[in-house]
Amino acid sequence: MDGWRFVSSATSWAVITHGSFTAAARAELIVQSASTSVRKRERELGADLFDRTGRRVVLTEAGRALLPSARTVLAGTDAARDAVAAVSALATGRVRIGTIQTLACVDLAAEPAAFHRLWPGVQISLREATTPELLAGLLAGELDLGHLAPDAAGLPDGLVAFASWQEDLVLITAPGHRLATAGRTLIEDLAGEPFVDFRAGTGLETAVRRLAAHCGLERRITCDVTQIRLLVDLVRAGIGVAILPRRIGEDAGLPCVSIRQPEPGRTVVPAGRSPRPRNPAAGALLDRLAGGGS
Repeated sequence: MDGWRFVSSATSWAVITHGSFTAAARAELIVQSASTSVRKRERELGADLFDRTGRRVVLTEAGRALLPSARTVLAGTDAARDAVAAVSALATGRVRIGTIQTLACVDLAAEPAAFHRLWPGVQISLREATTPELLAGLLAGELDLGHLAPDAAGLPDGLVAFASWQEDLVLITAPGHRLATAGRTLIEDLAGEPFVDFRAGTGLETAVRRLAAHCGLERRITCDVTQIRLLVDLVRAGIGVAILPRRIGEDAGLPCVSIRQPEPGRTVVPAGRSPRPRNPAAGALLDRLAGGGS
């Protein structure tokens, strides 16, 4: 019924504006059955809306009573159309991005800043969380894009990866540590070393724990944290070493020691709910990432 009322109001307003059903149909691309649709509306209302006795149709008293409502409906429709067009044109809108804390392959300060310079009307929402939390947010529609490090099982049904990046994991030490200038080290050389790590269950902690188990290394965790900045500061203070993406260690100015046998790494993917994001802002951001915009 709401759709029919809109069509009837639009048709009626076009007839009022152009003076006849034929002229309204020609000017507004309304089908020639506009007269029929208005007749149907008149039967529904129980009153004639137009006086058709002359060459030019004119409003009846009932038609004049309907006129304010018709104007309101069409004004609201125009506003809604303009709002949708603004989102599609990236003049306004919002893009919601989730990311793991230790993301190193995308600069999450520079990239949103570059995006904002291109489309200043689009609000950017960033959320840091663990990979399981990001997966849940994507599946629930709370996030448009998620930068995450899935485990060996990959992404769950309902999500797709837009790209795949490999991050090099290295040993981060304090400047005066015995391995600080070694350049490379073996896993077995880390036996007995105190480690600083993320709390159990986070993506990077899981990857490092699996690596250590695979190589038979029993790590001694002296401190576990939930924030990457604190973890780096603790390593700098000498409380322990850590295995992190190389870029994080380099940005912190700490020694980065490559690990041999095996050389560890992890896969990071930007993911979403469909092969192409339905949110125009998310699609534009994804295009920048795919084109090397970062």
